[in-house]
Amino acid sequence: MTVSSVELASLLCSRLCHDMLSPVGALSNGLELLADEKDPEMRQRCLELLDQSARISADKLKFFRLAFGAAGGFGELIPVNEARVLIDGLVASNARISINWALSSEAMPKPAIKTLLNFGMIGIEALPRGGTLDIAAELRDGTSEIVVRSAGPRIAFDRDIGRALEGALPEGELSSRTAPAAMLHQLAQETGGGLQFVLAEDALVLGAVLPGA
Repeated sequence: MTVSSVELASLLCSRLCHDMLSPVGALSNGLELLADEKDPEMRQRCLELLDQSARISADKLKFFRLAFGAAGGFGELIPVNEARVLIDGLVASNARISINWALSSEAMPKPAIKTLLNFGMIGIEALPRGGTLDIAAELRDGTSEIVVRSAGPRIAFDRDIGRALEGALPEGELSSRTAPAAMLHQLAQETGGGLQFVLAEDALVLGAVLPGA
């Protein structure tokens, strides 16, 4: 699979816009309801919904800024806790998903942090009916190792995402849904590393080994 940087950036922007449409739309609808509502209790409810939508929007923007963009500057290492806070924010409003963390390093290179974030996003999306997300990451002897495991009923995983992770998605079939996985494949190639996934009926395991990242 060969994809230009411009095409990949365009598809990542499309993905960001798609994911932001729902919470931003909820903000707009809430403001319209608030403008017309006179009942004090209903106005309070509208304000609570606006607050929730604003927090979800902010959490997603912070996530995508580092997962897709140039956030974190150009330093060699980024605190792993930043990634943890961002992933926790994505599931904060979803009581059906629980997260277990095993982080052996305080900081990791930026390509590894991007991989960790995008693996986390893929893992969350694989649990539409809820479940458990186990995330482990370690920087050892200059090599970043990342494992994300989603376990729950009826795992949802688009095979095209798997093919994009492997670099096996046919040219012309890349979409905004598979663009994050294609980006991870490029990052892995640039570091001389590799990605892999294992899919079962009740679990999805994503793994990355990134030398020098």
